[in-house]
Amino acid sequence: MSTASISVPGSLRPSDLGRVAGVGLRTRKLRAALSALGIAIGVAAIVAVLGLSSSSSAGLLAEIDQLGTNLLTVTPGQSLVGQTVDLPKAAPGMIARIGPVTQVQDTGAIANVNVYRNPLIPANQTNALGVQAASLGLLPVVRTSVAVGHYLNAATEREPVAVLGAAAAQRLGIDRVFSGERIWLGDQWFYVAGILRPAVLAPDIDNSVLVGFPAAQRYLGFGGHPSTIYVRAQTDEVNAVHNVLAATANPENPSGVDVSQPSAALVARADAQSALNDLFLGLGAVALLVGAVGVANIMVISVLERRSEIGLRRALGATKGHIRIQFLAEAIILSLLGGIVGVGLGIASTAIYAATKGWATTIPTLAWAGGLGAAVIIGATAGLLPALRAARMSPTEALWTV
Repeated sequence: MSTASISVPGSLRPSDLGRVAGVGLRTRKLRAALSALGIAIGVAAIVAVLGLSSSSSAGLLAEIDQLGTNLLTVTPGQSLVGQTVDLPKAAPGMIARIGPVTQVQDTGAIANVNVYRNPLIPANQTNALGVQAASLGLLPVVRTSVAVGHYLNAATEREPVAVLGAAAAQRLGIDRVFSGERIWLGDQWFYVAGILRPAVLAPDIDNSVLVGFPAAQRYLGFGGHPSTIYVRAQTDEVNAVHNVLAATANPENPSGVDVSQPSAALVARADAQSALNDLFLGLGAVALLVGAVGVANIMVISVLERRSEIGLRRALGATKGHIRIQFLAEAIILSLLGGIVGVGLGIASTAIYAATKGWATTIPTLAWAGGLGAAVIIGATAGLLPALRAARMSPTEALWTV
C-alpha cells in the first residue's frame, strides 16, 4: 500500500498532514469529485445569488447617481372625502420662484382620451397607454432624450403632433419615424414627431403619448391643470425645497399636494430586491446539505476500505490523534476543494450575467468568504464521526479484519 512506508513522527507537520490526508483523495478521484460536486454547486449558488444582487443594486444605484438624486415630483393629492385635488395652473410658475430650484417642467394627464395605431382598432384595446400634455423643456429635467425623430417645439406644440414614450412606441408597434407617420388620438389623426428613450425616473412618460399644452387644449379638450410637476433643485437643498413645495404649489390647500423623490423609490427597490435572495440562498443551503451527506458517505466508506492502512500505521507508531486528524483533514480538504470550485463558478456566472446587463461585477466578501467558510465547516462536521471511528480502531482489530 502506498502509505505503508510513511513514518509518523511525534506530531504531524502541516506538509506531512496534507500529504497523508490527500492519499484517499488521490486514489479515489472520481468518488471524491462527485462528493465535492454538491459542495461546489451549493457554494456557487450562494456566491452567484449574493454577487448578482450586489451587482444589480450597484448598477441601479450608479444609474441613479448618474440621473441625479435632486429630482422632486409634485402630484395632486386627495381631499378628506377622497376626491383628487387639482393642482393650480400657476403652480409650475410659483415653484420656479423658490430660490434653490433650478428647473421646473410639467405634464398634464388628459382624461378620457385614448390612442390607437389606427381607427380600425377596437376601442377596448387601449394598451394601457395614457395621453399627456407636456412642456417643451421636459426631457432634460427627467434625464431622457429623443431616440428617433424630434421632440416638440414652439411650432409643433400647437399642432396635432405627438411624441411617443419608449413603452408606448413598442405597444403601438412603431420603431421608427418617417414622413406622414400618424396615430389615431382622440378620434383624430396626430402626426408622430419622435420616440423617446426610457425615462427611469419618470416611468409614466414611458407609457404615454405626449402632446403640447396648446394642442391638448385645442384638440383634446384639456383643462390645463398640471398632473405632475418635475422639479430639479440644488442637491444640498433638496430637503429644504421638499419641505416648502406643497405650500408653494397650492397655498390654499397644501394637504392636497403629494411630493415625492423618484430616486428614493428606486433606492428602496434596490434594498427590497435583497429580500428575494432568501429563496435562492435556501436552495444553495440544500445543495450544501446534499454535499455534506456525500462527504460523510465517502469518509465512512473510506474508513471501512482503509482498515489495513489504519492498522499498519498504528502498528508503526501512529497515535489515535494522528489517525483522527488525518481523516478529519481529508474531509476538510475535500470540502474546501469543492468550495473553491464553487466560488470560481459563482464569480464566473456573476461576471457573465453582469456583463450582459452592463453592470459592474461586484462580489461581496461575505459571498466568497462565507462560501469557503461553509465548505470548511461542512467538511469538519461531515468528517468528524468517521475520523473518530477510525481513531478508535486498534492495530490488531484493523489488521485482523482485513
